Amino acid sequence: MNDFDPSLGLINLLVSDLKPVRTGVVRRQALAALGICAIAMLMIVLQLWGVRPDLVAALPTMAFWTKEAFVIVLTIAGVGAMLRLARPDGAARASARFAFGTAITMAVLAMLQIATSPQSLWRHLVMGKTAEVCPWLIMLLALPILAVALFIMRRMAPTQLTAAGAAAGLAAGGLAALVYSVACDESAMPFILVWYGAAILAMTLLGAVLGPRTIRW
Repeated sequence: MNDFDPSLGLINLLVSDLKPVRTGVVRRQALAALGICAIAMLMIVLQLWGVRPDLVAALPTMAFWTKEAFVIVLTIAGVGAMLRLARPDGAARASARFAFGTAITMAVLAMLQIATSPQSLWRHLVMGKTAEVCPWLIMLLALPILAVALFIMRRMAPTQLTAAGAAAGLAAGGLAALVYSVACDESAMPFILVWYGAAILAMTLLGAVLGPRTIRW
């Protein structure tokens, strides 16, 4: 009697050429891909607009570092959520709370700045000089980064596709905002909250919509 199971033979054939992958290699590849894409966008920003003209004067100010901290923390939250949700059992509740807390903190700071400023300055604090173009430029810079982020997620094993796409969008929006901030001389906290925040939120929502359509495996 032949007890050979054809399914076992197929499994043995499939695993016979498997090679072990070093721990963390996928994570490093994902970070490298996002970093390269962000650097490419930075080169475009520097070529088109250059560095903000008041950078040296802005460096010692709290407004400059508050703006940078806002986009850096959102980027970290997005990338962290991406890497967690790339696994079938991944969860990103901590990253979501981190991002939400950052937005709330920035909202409080923006309201405090408005409350302590003359009413004649309120419109300028919110609109600045570039409100009509700022969010659109950030989103344009974010689109290639989002495409790379979704491609990365597609190569992994996410199961929560909407959340994974949203995380990719948050990472892309944050990175694009960080890159754009090199050229942008707007530093009012209400402006950053409204217009940088709107661009990052739009990319997060776009990622959530595209996730189930692009990273299903």
